[in-house]
Amino acid sequence: MNAAALKQLSAVDPVMKKLIAEIGPCRLEPEPWRSPFQSLVQAVAHQQLNGTAANTILTRFKKLFPGRRFPKPEDLAKVTDDQIRACGFSFAKIRAIRDLAAKTLDGTIPTSRQIEKMSDREIIERLTAARGVGRWTVEMLLIFQLGRPDVLPADDFGVRNGFRLAYKKRQMPKPKALLAFGKKWRPHATTAAWYLWRAADAAKR
Repeated sequence: MNAAALKQLSAVDPVMKKLIAEIGPCRLEPEPWRSPFQSLVQAVAHQQLNGTAANTILTRFKKLFPGRRFPKPEDLAKVTDDQIRACGFSFAKIRAIRDLAAKTLDGTIPTSRQIEKMSDREIIERLTAARGVGRWTVEMLLIFQLGRPDVLPADDFGVRNGFRLAYKKRQMPKPKALLAFGKKWRPHATTAAWYLWRAADAAKR
């Protein structure tokens, strides 16, 4: 994330300016080599779980496919639901992963090359057609795979909690209120979200 984003956020929002000064430069590094299928499976794994638990499940899942850094959609046919369940996935998440594989193979979920050319809105509309994939899941892909600069995941617990802490609010902001407040951060809402995550992390420590 570039210096222009930090400069603009500091200029429009004194609390964000303070966060940037305390935390330092934004260290968000997207991973564009991940396929949309991989990004979505990883996001499904992280739904309603902390990062450590989700990563443990994903590590076990990847071990089901020796020789692969990450399984391809067609590889899912080689393993049973019970094998995936033993990794720690719930049956609802297993159904979601199976559907992601099917929709990648039939072209509903775009390839890495196709998705690069699509707008944020088009990507959200297209990918939320898959089972178990809501707006938050797609927003994680937009941020961590595609590096889109203006994504504010207002439903994310960490972002909302970071806002509550940084702005000294008694209660968690409603997603709609956070989106309204976040208009001042545009077109650098992704960077603002990263700082709110860091604010939440600092409070845990």
